Amino acid sequence: MKTHPLLEKAKEQGNPIIEGNQVTFVWQGKSAPRLIDDVHGWEEHPQRMKRIAKELWGYSMELPSDTYLEYTFYEPQTKQRITDPLNTNTVYNGLGSYNHFFSMPEHSPTPLAEFRKKISHGKVTRHVVDTWLLADDGQREVYLYRPPVKEAVPLLVVYDGADYLERAKLNVIVDNLIHQKQIQPIALAFLQNGGDRRAAEYACSDATIMWLDNVVLPLARKHLKLLDVKTHRGAYGVMGASFGGLMSAYTGLRMPEIFGKVISQSGVFESEGRDFAVVDLIRTRQSREIKLWMDVGCFDSLLEDNRRLQPILQENGYNVTYREFSGGHNYTCWQNEVGTALQEMFGT
Repeated sequence: MKTHPLLEKAKEQGNPIIEGNQVTFVWQGKSAPRLIDDVHGWEEHPQRMKRIAKELWGYSMELPSDTYLEYTFYEPQTKQRITDPLNTNTVYNGLGSYNHFFSMPEHSPTPLAEFRKKISHGKVTRHVVDTWLLADDGQREVYLYRPPVKEAVPLLVVYDGADYLERAKLNVIVDNLIHQKQIQPIALAFLQNGGDRRAAEYACSDATIMWLDNVVLPLARKHLKLLDVKTHRGAYGVMGASFGGLMSAYTGLRMPEIFGKVISQSGVFESEGRDFAVVDLIRTRQSREIKLWMDVGCFDSLLEDNRRLQPILQENGYNVTYREFSGGHNYTCWQNEVGTALQEMFGT
């Protein structure tokens, strides 16, 4: 029996088949699972595949030519994810499972995340600190990155630090940017989140502010050679994604004398129809001296939340750089954008 041309092409090229701006996902079987992806909000809106031929199904959509997209197949009745046999490219999604991924022809993954042997590398060290004032009343890991220089440098605090370290390779990106003289040397403090307490710790939490001020910063000053913020006001930065992006903005607004540079990637600023405190602080023009970077994917469910914050920031006199990219809510996209954000904040 002759193989259908569409299936033949999918077996040769992998799923999905890309033709111009159109992508077509193919499934072979008596019945077809649903497609869930960045564009349609994952499990909330599974997409039906259409019958193309006997035991052959497909789903097509148009995408920008520079898109990076994650997806998988899904069975709504059992709520089980199903592996795509026509795409071997997978990435961990941070929620206990893996997504398939693909890129459109004009998407360019950042070369900054590639480890290069023949350059100077910073050193990452592991530390254990008390979680003073936080809900778990125990200890937590903090990783510190010391750049390969002798002079005092600014510090960048990273919320969800384990993810940025392991999944986004932020230390590698910083190594490469320093080597290329695209940014001034900086140190990093990668903070671990509280797991199932993450939302409480990152939703504009003064307990987290106190922990940062009284535990994390003293640790960083002890092990790293840092600029003195008493003479270099606002020289440090803070960054995070999603709820970490919200907490980064809150940290800058509450501690502008230390954290004058804020990087928010796909930040959360509203939930269930109510703004978080960050928006109220912006409306009252709190700490207008800080500099903000915000980026978000055009397929991210938080896109409109980030868009509607822009006129509020501008009307109240904040210095903000805002960028949208063709992608969703994931660390591959944030990895791709963060090099530009660092150059904006710490560029030479």
